[in-house]
Amino acid sequence: MQNFVFHNPTKIIFGRGTVPSIGKESAEFGNRALLVYGQNSIKKNGLHGQVVASLAQAGLTVIEHGGVCSNPLLEHVRAGIAKVREHDIQVIVAVGGGSVIDTAKAIAAGSPADCDVWNFFIGKQTLKTALPITTVLTLAATGSEMNAGTVITNEASKGKFALSHRLLYPKVSILDPEQTFTVPPSYTAYGAVDAIAHVLEFYMTTTDEDVPVQAELMEGLIRNAMQSCERCLADPCDYGGRSALMWTATLALNGLTGAGLGQTAFPMHMIEHSLSALYNVAHGAGLAVVIPGWLRWRLPQDAARIARLGRSVFNLVGGTDAERAEQTILAFRNWFSKVGSPVTLAELNIPASDTSQIAANALTLARLWRLDAYSQENIEAVLSLCQ
Repeated sequence: MQNFVFHNPTKIIFGRGTVPSIGKESAEFGNRALLVYGQNSIKKNGLHGQVVASLAQAGLTVIEHGGVCSNPLLEHVRAGIAKVREHDIQVIVAVGGGSVIDTAKAIAAGSPADCDVWNFFIGKQTLKTALPITTVLTLAATGSEMNAGTVITNEASKGKFALSHRLLYPKVSILDPEQTFTVPPSYTAYGAVDAIAHVLEFYMTTTDEDVPVQAELMEGLIRNAMQSCERCLADPCDYGGRSALMWTATLALNGLTGAGLGQTAFPMHMIEHSLSALYNVAHGAGLAVVIPGWLRWRLPQDAARIARLGRSVFNLVGGTDAERAEQTILAFRNWFSKVGSPVTLAELNIPASDTSQIAANALTLARLWRLDAYSQENIEAVLSLCQ
């Protein structure tokens, strides 16, 4: 196990009936709030009214910024920054899933800055300060509610890039599993796939083989993501299932899974970001396509590790490491399909002839993330296994 520092400053308030505390918690950071949310779902299910009432009761003036889409866009972030400056906003309140929280983080980063917010995403500027963020989570998926990362798509350049900085940890995140009861089956599944992908990135890219605590933790999180997802699909109002999925997704990317692993990387996300940027596919859906292809591409050098994963997650035994690794990849693919996720580029309506274009787009992010092994040729090789 490698040296590490684990520091996560986000306060989590978990459980039924916790949404009304958002006003008091947000008022700790100011009295003028920008309320960031998605489309109309939180208005239809009454969550919007609960949050606005709580903020008002705590004495906050609220300016609304709705309309976040599933792959959040830079121009919408810039519009939010303009509102913050116009109304002297002091705290950002995000109500939604990862896309909404990521948008809130980007607004929080860009509002006090004397440069365009995109400069932070492409590494031209370093973040110095940010507005405080509080959140009410409505989708178990990205873990953005308890980490320092944000992902935004530049619709002009077709680049989907990430920014991570300690200033972007939410101050408080409220996780009420009942707020996920109305999440559609497709996005319930996509959220579970996203959580699994986060864990797999750490599990597969660490070079330290002697990390038994982390390995057991990650394998357990993958099992829990799958089991709780199936419970939620069987009964959308299964509180235990929704609770387990929500907390699993949060733990998958809050810094704990990667502690002690040394240098790791996110190549599967790098490739999927290109799919999302070019075709606006749901992030989890794109990952369900990329994961089996990437694992198959890695199999020659990582058969033993993939085989261990198959033994722990799918109870696969017998055969050689290579044989069990093949079975593991097929088991992941079959499970993604079972819960309603696509598993091929064709199911995303992406033609095989676009492989070169997708790889070229991904290459920009590979260079930014210093993923030197991912040349145009190698990215195309991965994509060829996603057909």
